[in-house]
Amino acid sequence: MHRLIRFLLHPFWRLTRGMTLGAQGIVLDEQDRVLLVRHGYRPGWHFPGGGVEWGETLAVSLERELREEAGVELDGEAQLHGIFANFKAFPGDHIAVFIVRDWHRDKKPRPNLEIREQKFFAMDELPDELVKGARYRLAELFEGRSKGRHWAG
Repeated sequence: MHRLIRFLLHPFWRLTRGMTLGAQGIVLDEQDRVLLVRHGYRPGWHFPGGGVEWGETLAVSLERELREEAGVELDGEAQLHGIFANFKAFPGDHIAVFIVRDWHRDKKPRPNLEIREQKFFAMDELPDELVKGARYRLAELFEGRSKGRHWAG
């Protein structure tokens, strides 16, 4: 129910807030495969994550979103990769991206209305539908691409 209320209020928040902030995790397994999720409300494959709520730190938001979307529990600190402007979505939107290597998952959540699918992908088997911003972040991490300032270019 909480997610439904947030979803319905999202347009209002965008009009009344000067800036919005999200936290996403590049969750990597022992083989450096990346965890991606496919949402029920937008196309493409994405890193798990979401909006930072009032009274939350980035770290707490990341932990909550990883738990809710993927069943991932942090066992150690996530490393900040960068903060990226996402002005295409909203002129005040920013996304903080963290690298997550120290984690566990007791059980994988079942598909639902928000997260339709989740899967680990090897770097040479990334889906064609991987969103541009996620593709850029992985290139920065694994291919030595210079870190950008904007989410998608």
